[in-house]
Amino acid sequence: MTVLLLPSSLYVFAVIQFIDTHMAFREVHVGVNPRAMEIDSGEKRLNELGYKQELKREMSLFKTFAITFSTMAFFVGTPLYGPSLLYAGPASLIWGYVVVTFFTWFVGFAMAEICSSFPTTGSLYFWTAHLAGPRWGPFASWCCAWLETIGLISGIGAQAYSAAQTLQIIILLSTGTNKGGGYFAPKSVFLCIYIILIIIWAVLNSFALQVIAFLNVISVWWQVIGGFVVIIGLPLISTSTQSASYVFTHFETSPEATGIHSKPYAIILSVLLSQYCLYGYDTAAHLTEETKGADRTGPMAILSCIGIISTFGWAYILALTFCIQDPAYLFDTNNETAGAFVPAQIIYDVFNQRYHSGTGAIIILCIIWGTFFFCGLSVITGAARVVYALSRDGGIPFSPIWTKLHPKYKNPTNAVWLCAAISIILGLPILKLNVIFTAILSISTVGWVGSYAVPIFARLVMDEKHFTPGPFYLGRASKPVCLIAFIYICYTCAAFLLPTLYPIRWDTFNYAPIAISVALALILLWWFLDARKWFKGPVRNIDVQNGVY
Repeated sequence: MTVLLLPSSLYVFAVIQFIDTHMAFREVHVGVNPRAMEIDSGEKRLNELGYKQELKREMSLFKTFAITFSTMAFFVGTPLYGPSLLYAGPASLIWGYVVVTFFTWFVGFAMAEICSSFPTTGSLYFWTAHLAGPRWGPFASWCCAWLETIGLISGIGAQAYSAAQTLQIIILLSTGTNKGGGYFAPKSVFLCIYIILIIIWAVLNSFALQVIAFLNVISVWWQVIGGFVVIIGLPLISTSTQSASYVFTHFETSPEATGIHSKPYAIILSVLLSQYCLYGYDTAAHLTEETKGADRTGPMAILSCIGIISTFGWAYILALTFCIQDPAYLFDTNNETAGAFVPAQIIYDVFNQRYHSGTGAIIILCIIWGTFFFCGLSVITGAARVVYALSRDGGIPFSPIWTKLHPKYKNPTNAVWLCAAISIILGLPILKLNVIFTAILSISTVGWVGSYAVPIFARLVMDEKHFTPGPFYLGRASKPVCLIAFIYICYTCAAFLLPTLYPIRWDTFNYAPIAISVALALILLWWFLDARKWFKGPVRNIDVQNGVY
């Protein structure tokens, strides 16, 4: 099944590359044709919406796809694989991914339609302001903007934590494994790795967007080639594999380890991996003011990334699950990886049993680590664009600082470093709390995915005659698609706020509900006491008169 699905994903990938090459060929050979002087369709729509072109519009479809693809990253759910397997066994994990993929398409189609109509860097909150109308637009866009900002900035922390954890295990296996006296980085070193990664991402994002685009083109090939190595190579190398019956039908809870006795509850938690893997496609929308023909290329990047990532992601989970040697040994704190990273133990067992060496496992983990590195690089790119767009409309304290563009590269450098600084602060509790990753991951998901719900709900309830469709339009299917997408998003946010371990103690508590509640309370308080008097949503910075921009 996996072998049949992968070629279809590569076909989509090849089509995107072909379209991108064809568009570039036309640009190079346009010569003196008057059409060369025509305004870009995305820029024209941006002008109609009341914004002038400030950012450089130089991104192609493939480069936008590459950054979006890197943000989603099909290895991104690796740290959650172990807990998800522990909650309810492989069957829930495998089929949960399929169910989540099905509902993700509804969200993707809803967002692609809106993106085609509103190709702006402000994306979600800009969409909300226009879709909600003049009465509710300012408040709705205020809430959406801050949800998205919270989600993206904490998303930087989530990727930095994942990358630091993977590097921690790479170092452990490289220095002798947990059994052989290898070096397992303590919390202080772990935090240093976390901070250094974020600083590197911020430095790279301080250069021209073309640098980030180039790195993310590398990321696409890194993930595609690395994905094939893992997905196909791992089962071939393994001396023994689990049966299809075990992978697709085995259901087993672990109340002694998780404290969860309810089977439905266990299933809900086991599916969190899939829900965490399949979002981030709004990154394409954040780049629309820098992308050529964004009213078309934005939706294409969103939908193609969902298709390819969901296929490769499911294949990756299947490969890991088939290659499990001893399910009980995976969680043993005395095993080679100290029970800290289940996928690493699976990969190590495969190579150790075949070659009596863990070198192959280290190489595979380096591939996975590279994915986290590229993903974090892309997330900070998107986060900075959201902060820039919100600051451009006066929605963040000291907005003039965050709207300043680099004089040479024309990118929001100040916004980049603001996002980096906040995400570093979010990681400081690593020194004291073992559950910080759960909290950061949950905050990121609720904020990021929750921000999707606001414009989709506004699109659902608005009068159809007030909607100006772009090239990608769902027509009559729009309302039911938006309804299903909205309900699914609400469920996802609720699931990530649940306690993940029982009994609830200081070292098992999911702090995300408290953090999000405090943040939202402050944001709403600010709105009712002050912001409602001056924040009117996206501020037009261009006059449109008689069709002249």
